[in-house]
Amino acid sequence: MLIVVSPAKSLNMDPVDGVTPTAPLFQPDAESLAKTAGRLSQKKLRELMSISADLAKLNAHRFKAFGEMESKPAALAFNGDTYQGLEAGTLEPDEMAWAQDHLRILSGLYGVLRPLDDIQPYRLEMGSRLKTRRGPTLYKYWGDRIAKALNEQADVTGAKTLVNCASQEYFGAVDVKALNLRVVTPVFMEDKGGKAKIVSFFAKKARGAMARYIIQNRLTDADALTEFDTGGYAYAPELSEADKLVFIRDYPS
Repeated sequence: MLIVVSPAKSLNMDPVDGVTPTAPLFQPDAESLAKTAGRLSQKKLRELMSISADLAKLNAHRFKAFGEMESKPAALAFNGDTYQGLEAGTLEPDEMAWAQDHLRILSGLYGVLRPLDDIQPYRLEMGSRLKTRRGPTLYKYWGDRIAKALNEQADVTGAKTLVNCASQEYFGAVDVKALNLRVVTPVFMEDKGGKAKIVSFFAKKARGAMARYIIQNRLTDADALTEFDTGGYAYAPELSEADKLVFIRDYPS
């Protein structure tokens, strides 16, 4: 079983001791994309990513300094809601080793990352319309290469299923037609007053918790996902479909 998650906009680049980082598969692409983005003015970066002037200034500096900044393993660098659920920093060494083979982080800049792949601070969302020699968007830039990379890793591990814990924006970069895996997507909902709805903050955190659950239990069978109960969620078969597993809980007070 492989798992894919989205990156986070927020980063924690504090140093980490005792971890040996690995090199990203698409490091040359990351360098090329950083160079392309580094040619944009701060105004263009603001427009490209819909960010503030301060963030545009920060990321303009990052793109220009790419290759010279402090780096950190990806799963320990991202610090958003999904990663609060994943809690990668508290995984045992053997759990992290399993995650290194089975967990993949989708990235606009790096394409696809292993948990321990060394990354530098950046912001480049997959939906960004960054024009490159391959087209007007990052989806065009990555094409089917992310799907092929996932296929190759599935062959190494013997995985037959991909658990999609990523957002729609990021999973859109996976060419499903080129993917040789069954895709199972967990959906997390909150029941408030008898009405079930997706609440983004909670759903993101739950997707990270699902990834952690798979890692800690070394799951290989998609049917075992229905036992997930972290955070009070319970599988809702009446709302689910074959490849869309819905989990629901009472809205937190």
